[in-house]
Amino acid sequence: MIDFLRVATSDAIHKTAELAAEIWREHYQPIIGAAQVDYMISNFQSVAAITSQLDKGELIYFLIRYDGIPEGYFAISVRQDEVFLSKLYIRQAMRERGLARKALDFIKGVAAENCLKRISLTVNRNNHLALQSYEKLGFVSHGTAVTDIGGGYVMDDYLLALQLK
Repeated sequence: MIDFLRVATSDAIHKTAELAAEIWREHYQPIIGAAQVDYMISNFQSVAAITSQLDKGELIYFLIRYDGIPEGYFAISVRQDEVFLSKLYIRQAMRERGLARKALDFIKGVAAENCLKRISLTVNRNNHLALQSYEKLGFVSHGTAVTDIGGGYVMDDYLLALQLK
């Protein structure tokens, strides 16, 4: 069974940061290198960073659980005209089991509850696995963005969106 737990407790924040460190190192090191992965985990996915994002209301995090065990997470921001999917990460051993699709269905529900007709996200241009997955789910590219994230690093992304009915 797949379910979603809103990240609101210290334990859930720690579990999210633990998953982030595991998943990012496994998935992103071949794409952007270990140094940038470590920088991004420290600045954007550490316990302190996640806590700050939650406290400021920047993002809403959810753990993705499979039979009660946290196997991934996602973070969203409900904006005036869309839901922005900031993060969606699944442990390697649990990919291809429908967790991402179920998470997207949940996010579509959030969009519907807020009368929003679009979900948008960014994805690294060299993250071919994620690009293929998002395209399968109906997302379409509508541009690119290069964002300076400090430390001498940039995010070089495609902008994707899914129009909802």
